[in-house]
Amino acid sequence: MILALARIAGETAPLLFTSFNNRFFNTDLTQPMASLTVTVFTYAISPYEDWHRQAWAGALVLVAIVFVCSLVARVATRRLERMRGR
Repeated sequence: MILALARIAGETAPLLFTSFNNRFFNTDLTQPMASLTVTVFTYAISPYEDWHRQAWAGALVLVAIVFVCSLVARVATRRLERMRGR
């Protein structure tokens, strides 16, 4: 599950073809949706220095999400091991 989460967080190419990257939040599943990975990609290849900083911030958020989910999975796994050992 952790590996799948890490791959999902870093996959940009499939999101380019499936979500079409709308810059705005949208709840309609038939319309283009915003995604952080495509936004990071778009901002990283832009000529603007401010957008580059925002791309780095978005990448940091993605890494932080994967890190927190990994910690939660590790803690949950250790608690389950302790419960089974009792």
